[in-house]
Amino acid sequence: MSGKVVLLGADRAGEAPHGNRALPSLEDSVDYVAGLGKPTAAQVLQDARESGRVAIQPRCGVGGHEEMKALLRDLENEAAPDLLTLTIDSHTRLKRFEQALRTLNRDPADLNGYPLVTHGWRRGRELNESVAAPLEIRHGSPDARALFDVSVASGITSFEGGGISYNLPYSKAVPVAESLAAWEDVDRVCGRLAELGLVVDRELFGTLTAVLVPPSISLAISVVEAVLAARAGVRCISVAYPQSGHLVQDVAALRSIPLLARRYLPPGVQVHAVFHEFMGVFPKGRAHAEDLIFYGALVARLGGASKLITKTYQEAYGIPDTRANIEGLRLAARANSPLLDFVAVDADRVAEEQEWILTEVADIVEPLLEQRDLRAAVTAALERGTLDIPFSASRYAKSEVIPKRDAEGAIRYLSAGSLPLSGRALRRNDALLRHDARTGGSGAADPGLRSLLADLTGDINYFLTLFGETDREGTS
Repeated sequence: MSGKVVLLGADRAGEAPHGNRALPSLEDSVDYVAGLGKPTAAQVLQDARESGRVAIQPRCGVGGHEEMKALLRDLENEAAPDLLTLTIDSHTRLKRFEQALRTLNRDPADLNGYPLVTHGWRRGRELNESVAAPLEIRHGSPDARALFDVSVASGITSFEGGGISYNLPYSKAVPVAESLAAWEDVDRVCGRLAELGLVVDRELFGTLTAVLVPPSISLAISVVEAVLAARAGVRCISVAYPQSGHLVQDVAALRSIPLLARRYLPPGVQVHAVFHEFMGVFPKGRAHAEDLIFYGALVARLGGASKLITKTYQEAYGIPDTRANIEGLRLAARANSPLLDFVAVDADRVAEEQEWILTEVADIVEPLLEQRDLRAAVTAALERGTLDIPFSASRYAKSEVIPKRDAEGAIRYLSAGSLPLSGRALRRNDALLRHDARTGGSGAADPGLRSLLADLTGDINYFLTLFGETDREGTS
């Protein structure tokens, strides 16, 4: 990139220098999107659901502007994804805009994503105009208000995150009350935009810590965030769920999302299921990785997902290059083929698993939804552990939940911590863990028989073991 960049950030005192006090009005941004001549993310998702296909979207983000533009164009020209991504750099996620600026001017390649606030909304619009697909912002910030302002001004129509899901997995010391308040501001602007005629898709990061997340925890967190978003005026909500690796469990979780929406959200809110290809340890062998990518795409199709976030055969080695991203998109898209209409999953097993998922979600969320002040109830529940996630980075969560795969590879609760699950649900989890085909008998749920760490490592290495790239203890 030639020339030195000056900060063209958000119009928020204390969050970005004074270089750009002239963000366009919301009305101007709505008019800009209307004049782009391409669908919004919400429209793409709705069209995908109505046509019975899964929309395909990559992860992608680099620091330099010209490099980002070239990446988006290459992905679109060679793989035609339905949506494209701006993955945001770590400095911007943490509102370290000056540090992002210094790094951008020194060497854009040192940034692990695109610093949109630093580049500014005019460059955001330039990216938007360079491709036909709508864009989504993916980041990981507990307070994304400045980033959201620039995103809206850029005409970007999908924005990921939430006050719980973009706090607990990423931040150690950000109080949840603060992140919930910040995301309520974002959602209120979405409500105002909807009143002006622009529906922004708000994707909730139900993937959380990405590995070994019991479905009912993922979906419970998303239900809470969705209720808060809908109350603030959001009219399109995408609920993201991470692939566990167990076919029946994943299909059941995806099919639960529209049922949860009807149960807990007001009418008039679009809700879409989003499936993230496996986010755990990926196999190194290209053939194995591509098998896993195609398998994940089939699961998304069987589960009725509106959108799939893809992976590449280079996942085990770091950030994938453009060619690998293109190949991953093409491979995933093949799961939409009508030739695969014969592929099915055991409907009775899915229905049984789905009923238990819905029951566990209700156990977790309904005591919260009964409270007058949901934000305060969430904060208090996290302090008590009655709302919790495994492996949380945050000091504001108990992180007492211990997950474990059962004999078939489905993710259960070895310990539910203080989650208010019913006795029936806890007994079922215990029973499913007490017979483990991997040890040839009963008692596998007892961490005294093998170290808990070894069990967790084996469960994380699930696909490496399946493909023979390692044993359960992690030995290659």
